[in-house]
Amino acid sequence: MMLFLQGNLYGWADGINGWIAPMGGDWVGQTIPLIATAEAADAPVGLLENLFRAIVLGFVQGMTEFLPISSTAHLKVVPVALGWGDPGVTYTAVIQLGSIAAVLWYFWDDLTQITRGAIAAIAQKNYQAQDFRMAVGIALGTIPIVVFGLGIKIFIPDYDNSPMRWMSTIAIVSIVMALLLGLSEKVGRRKRQFDDLETRDGILMGLAQTLALIPGVSRSGSTLTAGLFMGLERATAARFSFLLGIPAITLAGLVELQSLLESGFGEIGALPLVVAILSSALFSYLAIAGLLRYLKTRNTWVFVWYRLGFGVVILLGIAMNWISAR
Repeated sequence: MMLFLQGNLYGWADGINGWIAPMGGDWVGQTIPLIATAEAADAPVGLLENLFRAIVLGFVQGMTEFLPISSTAHLKVVPVALGWGDPGVTYTAVIQLGSIAAVLWYFWDDLTQITRGAIAAIAQKNYQAQDFRMAVGIALGTIPIVVFGLGIKIFIPDYDNSPMRWMSTIAIVSIVMALLLGLSEKVGRRKRQFDDLETRDGILMGLAQTLALIPGVSRSGSTLTAGLFMGLERATAARFSFLLGIPAITLAGLVELQSLLESGFGEIGALPLVVAILSSALFSYLAIAGLLRYLKTRNTWVFVWYRLGFGVVILLGIAMNWISAR
């Protein structure tokens, strides 16, 4: 079914290209491959198809960044399954800027309150104020992933092709994290609310967030799991997870964007990248609103079973030689 849809959509895009090009639209027919990897198809990619890919990848990023199912894993598995190849770490990090725009938009009032409250607490030397403790928790919780992220960038320069990003690794990690999320549902007390958050919660969640450097873990999944183990109510754990992720995701996106600007967009193409970021922003906002509403009345077992199935399907594909273990 996926191949059928892919073929028809490609045919539609190519048909539009052929219809517009004779009318003087030379830019429509230019080739700007969105994904330039060894796994990508050898045939040149037209702009309209490139934009279609950008929208799809933005959708994948947006819908999976804040759900506990790993956006990094899906941003590798989905395009590879569609025959587009692996977008790579840089592309994946840059389109996360759309997700950041969405979370800033959604939580603007919370961020404003925490910032103003923290500044007021410092001025009054009231270091026990909740806003101050939460701000400190977010700041301290961001340090581990920044340190380990820089370590990977320095000591594993070819991270795109490292075993940590292999399909087999993604599958195994997805299954392990599914089991941990299920365990947290079983043993978590889920009594603590947002007003009960402490600085240590930010630190502990920050350590859990570091695991997200491994594709398949899921940043929101690892932090949500940690929050449930710490006794947080589900929606509270998710809400704080989103706030905690703002500095880390922003830094990662800006670092990779700077590298991209310095080296030039090359075959990625500026327009498809912008479209992917916008698509990511839209679907991220929808995912945030939907997940918080969902977790107010429901548990996370649907994500546990999804992650188990996701990992098993990948392992099955590897065993049947449908996809490469790498």
